[in-house]
Amino acid sequence: MSETVGKFLSRPPQDSAILGKNVSTGNHKKPSPQREVSRRTGRPTLADVAESSGVSPITASRALRGIATVDPHLVSKVREAAATLGYVVNPAARALASAHSQTIVALVPSLSNQLFIEVLEAIHEVLLPQGLEVLIGDYHYSPDEEEKLIRNYLAHRPRGLLLTGFERSEAAQALLAASRLPIVQMMELANAPGVFCVGFSQQAAGAAVARHLLDRGRKRIAYVAAQLDARVMQRGEGFRHALQHAGLHDPALEMMTPARSSVAVGGDMFSELITNNPDVDGIFFCNDDLAHGAIFEAARQGIRVPQRISMVGFNDLPISAHMTPRLTSIRTLRADIGQRAATQILSLIKHEKLENPCVDVGFELIVRESS
Repeated sequence: MSETVGKFLSRPPQDSAILGKNVSTGNHKKPSPQREVSRRTGRPTLADVAESSGVSPITASRALRGIATVDPHLVSKVREAAATLGYVVNPAARALASAHSQTIVALVPSLSNQLFIEVLEAIHEVLLPQGLEVLIGDYHYSPDEEEKLIRNYLAHRPRGLLLTGFERSEAAQALLAASRLPIVQMMELANAPGVFCVGFSQQAAGAAVARHLLDRGRKRIAYVAAQLDARVMQRGEGFRHALQHAGLHDPALEMMTPARSSVAVGGDMFSELITNNPDVDGIFFCNDDLAHGAIFEAARQGIRVPQRISMVGFNDLPISAHMTPRLTSIRTLRADIGQRAATQILSLIKHEKLENPCVDVGFELIVRESS
């Protein structure tokens, strides 16, 4: 069965050089301050790398940072010299010298979720060729952990921050405001002055699922959700409003748990839902992994999908196209979000005016056998 895709745009070198010694005469040169540092710490400096590779310290720095405009031949020479000398970049010294580092902070709520891995990979692809490093933080859906990460990473003097969503502690918001750094929010939208964001309407996506199940003739439609972050609640809100508009919303069919979303939790929640509400004929799961668990549990209980119950997931994880039956899901454009967010932060760092500070990448309804 081929997939049906519904696309939406939501609204709302020399040792003598290192030692500073003239080997042929036995006389010592007057050491530069950086040579003094090198001898005092026993570690090679950027000046050593530059001298060894025959370039200026500025060129050596740009080559090691991966700046795309540096001649590839020089980059090769500088990196070879750095490897030979055992030179390691000192980010703290770089930050002190320039009042900021060459890093961008990217904070996500989970590194075990494929969704955010794809976002981060896209961010790296944009920023690394520009000589910018990415500091990644995982705050495990905890506002307190996110606040600590923001506080700690601001001490590294980053050039900007890429954050997930808009909900965070008041203390974290105060830290961000005081930093005066460029900030781009990912995964959600907010048309407000001074706000830069890349994402899609979670509410519109939830409403699209409800309309799809209604179009399939389903009447008793449930929302099953775990890991109740702001985006999960927004999906439920859009789903609920669409059912209310159709006169088919039943609060008893909203089943939610703060437990971490997983296949096992999905199976357990499906079993409880169908036991308490045997007339349910359609289910929207806030994440694909919950839907996967429900499909497995339905098979164990001999419940046919979609003949008896239609199921729809969210995020369209790679395995969803290989389930039995294959899972209908909302495809979120994770790589596009990461790429555009990184591009936005680059523009902000360069003090360029953004014509569209709020970028809506939309979403796609991927219709497969499960619904």
